[in-house]
Parts: sequence; C-alpha cells; structure tokens
Amino acid sequence: MASYISSQANRFYTALESAYGSVPAITAGNRIPALKLTVRQQTEVTSRKDKTGSRTFVGLPAGGRRRTSFQLQTYLTSWDKGSAAAPGYGPLFQSALGGTPLTYGGGAVSSYTANGQVAFAAAHGLRAGQAVALAGEIRFVSAIVDASTVQLNAPFTVPPANGTTLGATVTYTPSTELASASIFDFWSPAAAVQRLLCGAAIDELEIAINGDYHEFHFSGMAQDVVDTSSFSASAGQLQAFPQEPALGAFDYSIVPGNMGQAWLGTTASQFFTITKASVVLRNNLDMRANEFGSSLPRAIAPGQRDVRGAFDLYSMDDQATAALYQAARQQSPVTMMFQLGQMAGQMLGVYLQSVIPEVPEFDDGKARLQWQFRPSRAQGTNDDEIVVAFG
Repeated sequence: MASYISSQANRFYTALESAYGSVPAITAGNRIPALKLTVRQQTEVTSRKDKTGSRTFVGLPAGGRRRTSFQLQTYLTSWDKGSAAAPGYGPLFQSALGGTPLTYGGGAVSSYTANGQVAFAAAHGLRAGQAVALAGEIRFVSAIVDASTVQLNAPFTVPPANGTTLGATVTYTPSTELASASIFDFWSPAAAVQRLLCGAAIDELEIAINGDYHEFHFSGMAQDVVDTSSFSASAGQLQAFPQEPALGAFDYSIVPGNMGQAWLGTTASQFFTITKASVVLRNNLDMRANEFGSSLPRAIAPGQRDVRGAFDLYSMDDQATAALYQAARQQSPVTMMFQLGQMAGQMLGVYLQSVIPEVPEFDDGKARLQWQFRPSRAQGTNDDEIVVAFG
C-alpha cells in the first residue's frame, strides 16, 4: 500500500561534470552528508497581447525558457584521508571556487622557526596559498622562500620537532572560470520520485562558524532538474536515469561548532574571543540563459568575485584586540584565517590573505562588551582572495 515518504529516507551524491550539463557516473564515494536540498524550477512567464475576443487567459505555449535554482546545506563531517582523494562534497567547493584541487601528501620537517617558517628535508612542491597540516592544526603557505622552505600564515601552536611529518591536505583555490557539478537526490522506496540537478553552478558559498555545528551553505543555478517521473532520453545528456550506487560505508561524524581556531590581524594572532563568524563567497553568476534556440542555460558566465568575512568577538584590553581596531580605523589590510575542527580528517581551513576590516560596532547591551565586524571584503592580485582546504 502506498504511504507517505519519510524525509529521513534521503541520500545525496555529487560529482564534477566534464562538460556543462553532462551528468557523470557516481559511486558510493560521491555521497555527501547534506541537511537539505531545495530546488525551484520556474518557466518564464510572458504576457500575451493578442486579442482573443474575451478577457479569458488562454494559456502560454510550451517550450518557454526554464530557470532552475537550488540551495544545499551540509555540515562539516569526517572524511577518510587514507581511501578518498578529497571529501565527498569536494566537487561543490571546486564548483564554487573554480580551481583544480591541490593535493599535498605531506613532508618531513628539517627545521622550524617560531614565526612559522618551515624547512623540509626535501623539495616541498608547495604553492603559495596551499595548506599543510600538523597534529590537529591546518596552516597556509603565505610565501615560498625557496625549493625546500616556506613561510606559513601563522605559526603552529605546538612547534614541530625535526623529522616530524606534516599531514596530507586538499586545497581549493579560485579560478577565473567555474566548473559545474551534478547533484543527485535519491529516496526510499525506489518507487519514489528520484531527482538530479545537472549543470549546477555555485553562485554563493557561505561557511558558518561557531554555531551548534560548522555548516556550509551552497546556492546557485542549474541547467535543469531531471527526475524519474518525467525523464526522457537526452535529458542531462543521459539515455536512462542513473541508478543509485550500492551503499558503502558512510561516516556520519560531524564537528561541533565550537571546535577550531581563529587567526586575525596585520600580524596573525590567535583569538579565543570569537562568538560568531562567517565567510561568504559570491560569484555573481549571469548564466547564458537568454540565447536563441534553447529553453535551458547553455553555460556559466561568472561575474566579479566577492568574498567577505564577518565576525563578532568579545572586546578585551590586550594588544591584539587593540591592533585589530586600529587596523579597521586606518583601513589597513589584515589576514583572516579560520580553522574549523581540530582533528585530522575533520578539519577545514579558510584563509583570506588581505581584508580591510570595517570599523566594528559596539554592542553594549549584554554583560560583556562585544564588537561586531560587519562583512569586510577580501582583496587580492590574481584569483587569490580566498583559499579553502581540508586536512
């Protein structure tokens, strides 16, 4: 007997597309721990001005332009660094930033200085902006000193001893062009309507910090939504609607929102007083959706990238807090780095190398004075305003 479908009987997968709108094959490793997927498809409504002899609306012709938008929310969760090249939701981060992921397998430290300069026993092969990890901490390379030495954006809290091996990371960097992804929405029972989004382009990525759990919010536009109920050949460049892969092991471990680190300032200092923070990337997409001969978008057309960081903190009478206020008043750029999580395989780092902070608002309505730094825009030189890494 037919019955209601539980909203818990839902599984999500995502994979990068080789061409816009071309749905790729997926495996159990493409599964992601999403909270909610909202999809809205609307047909462009135009007015009819022909005289029909009455005031009755007689309808619009089929085949009008379709607009598909979506929102996807997920938590920061564990990923198996040993068996997976990247986290399951890596394609979404690659779609949001655009660059090909940079993988670092680790390297042995030969010397380390207190200001965060690391010398390796062999050539490191790192690039500026790429991440390294050590004992539950993640850092970014702010400068390449030479083939075996790098300068980190902030020092490790526990200096690595000579011979220590830094851990593996996957780093996502910005690019001028953006990639598209497919998002699969499978349900139980199998007779329920199954869906997938093809040509999904991320217009906005928000990383929410210090909530109950660390969250990622993706929103954007897709070429089309394909489903089992109305599927026809060639939809999503498919001949048949794809079957869900056989379920494999899946880690539901999520990371508490209070776990992590914050490093801010003209000279990076660790802050323990952050009460709320967020980093938002907007791509200002303008899809190729108005061209003659198609009712669906034909490509992604990204606009100017807009990256902003915002945070609230308790005011203190220490030097680092005063320096942050002074930088805002003088419009001096600061670095901003947030590390989410503090265990290997459960860490995400987001690094903004140059942000001019807005002058904070004073919130004196509570027992302790708080400063509210409104969203402040990151800047760079060539696709380097933001870097996101998993470790």
